[in-house]
Amino acid sequence: MTDPREIDVDATGPAETGSLAAFLDDEPLVESVELLLPDLGGIIRGKRVGLDELRAAFAGECCFTSTLYALDTTGANVDRSGLVWEEGDADRPLALDPASLRVIPWREGRAQVIGGLLDFDRRPFFADPRAMVRRLGDELAARGLRPVTALELEFYLLDEELDERGLPQHAVSRRLGRRPRDPEVFLHERFEEVEDFFEVLEGYCAAQGLPVKGALSEFAPGQFEVNLGHVDDVVQACDDALMFKRCVKAAARATGRRTTFMAKPFEDSSGNGLHVHMSLVDRAGRNVFTEAGADGETGAGAEAGVGAGGTMLGHVVWGLQQAMAESVLLFAPNANSYRRLTPRSYAPTAPTWGFNNRTVALRIPAGPDAARRVEHRLAGADANPYLVTAAILAGMLHGLEGRGDPGPAVTGNAYERRQRTLPTSWADALGAFEKGRILPQILGERFCRLYAACRRAEYDRFEAHVTPLEYEWYMSSV
Repeated sequence: MTDPREIDVDATGPAETGSLAAFLDDEPLVESVELLLPDLGGIIRGKRVGLDELRAAFAGECCFTSTLYALDTTGANVDRSGLVWEEGDADRPLALDPASLRVIPWREGRAQVIGGLLDFDRRPFFADPRAMVRRLGDELAARGLRPVTALELEFYLLDEELDERGLPQHAVSRRLGRRPRDPEVFLHERFEEVEDFFEVLEGYCAAQGLPVKGALSEFAPGQFEVNLGHVDDVVQACDDALMFKRCVKAAARATGRRTTFMAKPFEDSSGNGLHVHMSLVDRAGRNVFTEAGADGETGAGAEAGVGAGGTMLGHVVWGLQQAMAESVLLFAPNANSYRRLTPRSYAPTAPTWGFNNRTVALRIPAGPDAARRVEHRLAGADANPYLVTAAILAGMLHGLEGRGDPGPAVTGNAYERRQRTLPTSWADALGAFEKGRILPQILGERFCRLYAACRRAEYDRFEAHVTPLEYEWYMSSV
């Protein structure tokens, strides 16, 4: 296999014309292609095909099973989804996006393409998360607005070997002469210890055209964050996050390491978040979050304590607040997700907002008015980037329609404020989602029923499992 650090980046990446023929002309060594079909959990599923079948798929002649969207995290069918037995595990037409064609830098002679399913009438299937994001982006476009989006992902880089209990462990630090125990946040030496990994990762990301903007060592041993640059195609922003996670996992394998995007892989260390930065621009390309409100103050004035008032920014923040509780299940989809949502963890537990404040759920970062944006901080890195983004777009649309006021910005420690809280357990989040009123109207009732069925089935399976800790605590003592 070609050393990823020696990849000719200019010879790889998406076809400029977006057509399959042009891509294959540019990449004559490609012999097979992996079809990347993200499911409801954001897990990449699909199949590997030769070029003849790929051409047939682009011609609309191929199908894939609809149960792609009726799986739990383990890949088991969810019987209550309505897509398994009721439809006889039916196939639906496959739709691939030629703009997502990329070579796979860690697999010589292979490429990848992202797609989803269509319904029998060849319209986007209601359960396809990627199609949902595109539809919501189109709804904003009908209002003369376009979301500019960037995602930040946190992950742990770990020892390839598990410990004696079969659990992940930090790699031995040659600098320390032992496994690290302290956060050592923002320390450059932490990068130097894993320089081979980041060299490979940078090569993979460059080869796939991912807009990597920067990286930092986070608040735990082995934890890092990578920032993806802003793009004005909201579907592409989600695609970038999907491909980035794949690149991280491949780079870890290539350098003899293990990696995880679990929300909370260690009890006593910080969790992995997925932070979404989003602004709205009008048809002239102007950031509408910088507009003057009824009080005549711009974003800079609001930062000084005026508040959002009747501004577009204020309406959007209000909408995100209103939709947040019923959206938690999309931001925190599984059992481990909720171990991250604790006070004083930099993971929000209430629908708070504020300027330049990382203790809130909706942060307005410091910076020039032209870069005014909302940073949505609730989701974990284990969440589906398409559904996280869809929930944020839904909240924004709700805010633009309802034009509510978010109230005063929080200053200081948001965890110390008495306010309505968010669901911080899987059971409560399931209940809030199933009782939600905003998301069914915007994401669709049929989708919400399907997603709830899949998440509740996994919840039931998890709750039925007897854990080793239960044997340790209760078997002899009760």
